[in-house]
Amino acid sequence: MARTLVSAAAVVGLAVGGLATAGTSFAAPASATSAHTVTIKATNNFGLTSAEAKNVQNWLHTYWGYNDGIDGQLGTNSWKAFQRCLHTYWGYNDTIDGDPGPNTIKALQRLLKDSWGYTGAIDGDAGSGTRAAFKRFADGS
Repeated sequence: MARTLVSAAAVVGLAVGGLATAGTSFAAPASATSAHTVTIKATNNFGLTSAEAKNVQNWLHTYWGYNDGIDGQLGTNSWKAFQRCLHTYWGYNDTIDGDPGPNTIKALQRLLKDSWGYTGAIDGDAGSGTRAAFKRFADGS
């Protein structure tokens, strides 16, 4: 069974590779193609359990305009709502894009340092201290 799956995967890979390298004579004319924006919905709970993330989502729903599902997965819309909070009170000055990158984490660290026992540097790295304080925040939300 495993050999069959590996063989099938190899055939599919070769077929896709062959299509990817096909000459431009087979490509659609530029006027017939259209650009589509692809968005990948990634989640980043920074160590929170699903139940803890649901607490955060409920808090975001109550105070920061989060209107997506309470599913325990901190995805783009959860982080957009959190970024609105961080922008208003905690010095987040980047785009409200739902990407919990270093600037979002720095603002989160300022929030966590203020009231949730975070004692580390404001460095944009969601290390163990940030994650532990974020858990306290989630449990208190």
